[in-house]
Amino acid sequence: MQLVKNILDSLHNASQKNKLLGMFKPVLNAIDGFFFGTPHVTSIPHIVDPLDIKRFMSFVIIALIPAVLGAIYAWGLRVIAVIIVSYLFGGLIEVAFAIARKKEVHEGFLVTGLIFPLILPPNVPLWVVAIGVMFGVLFGKEVFGGTGRNIFNPAIAGRIFLTIAFPQIMSVKWPLPFTSGLGGFVHYQNSVDAVTSATPLALFKTQMLLTPYTQLFFGQGTGCIGETFRIGLILGGLFLILLKIVDWRIPFAYLFSVAAFSFLGNQFLHTHFAPPLFQLLSGGLLLGAFFMATDPVTSPFTKQGRWIAGVSLGVLTVLIRGLSGYVEGVMFSILLLNVFGPLIDLLVLKVRYRKKIVTAQK
Repeated sequence: MQLVKNILDSLHNASQKNKLLGMFKPVLNAIDGFFFGTPHVTSIPHIVDPLDIKRFMSFVIIALIPAVLGAIYAWGLRVIAVIIVSYLFGGLIEVAFAIARKKEVHEGFLVTGLIFPLILPPNVPLWVVAIGVMFGVLFGKEVFGGTGRNIFNPAIAGRIFLTIAFPQIMSVKWPLPFTSGLGGFVHYQNSVDAVTSATPLALFKTQMLLTPYTQLFFGQGTGCIGETFRIGLILGGLFLILLKIVDWRIPFAYLFSVAAFSFLGNQFLHTHFAPPLFQLLSGGLLLGAFFMATDPVTSPFTKQGRWIAGVSLGVLTVLIRGLSGYVEGVMFSILLLNVFGPLIDLLVLKVRYRKKIVTAQK
């Protein structure tokens, strides 16, 4: 590591003298921060240990490892290629804006670049991955000012863009996963001529067929790359909650409201609304509840606002799944709540501090 440090120091010194090399200072700082952390410290001792962006992103990536390994086992080594393409092309946009703005490269893309491939179909063409992640980073984050200022979750923005722009590629063919032996760890992907099947949500919507819960739980059904190994998602989500990386209120309220409203819907209109357990274990609900709805930038920051957001997400997801032309409602629900997140916080603060506001106005 000392060799790496020496090289970075020499490049930093050269960037101060060379204007062309100085343009890439944000990239050098990002590499330096990744390997050696920040050099900035305070002289005053602090009792509270704040959760900085770098540590937050690191723990989220660690929590996603079980889901990534499950995805590779189910869909093959091509998953690694999809992740690499996501990081390369999304990182290209991130670095370009950092250089143009002469600001640091934020670690936020480390999570976006990993979550985005997990919400794509297993057989998605790599060029589609590149277009989607660039669109998501550009129009979901950078046009608003970058990390911390974005209104939308970049991964979801990119995914919904692909759903609208390439509907056949994103929803027509769903390959079956590997389910025996070493699975995808010894295969690049399923054969192009492999048998394809509809997703569990699509099977229920079109034929009222319920996929066995054990298949859903252990990732033996069709679906997006990172949403099928649900036991891994649950373990990763609980890991983040126990370490207080994310607030438990949003995922708890989200999952509980999905169960409650799907139960009511199934009782009165069972042809449109699937049973609660099926709703919880199908689609991208667990991935969305634990890893995307809890995004600290785009989710409400007040405790009451998080309860409201979680319940709203659950209601919207169940309604979209049951009554719309789409089989899945997680992505659209989270995107809508991204828009209303600031308004929810504003209303909560106005109600909570109404007396103080009235007094101040007087």
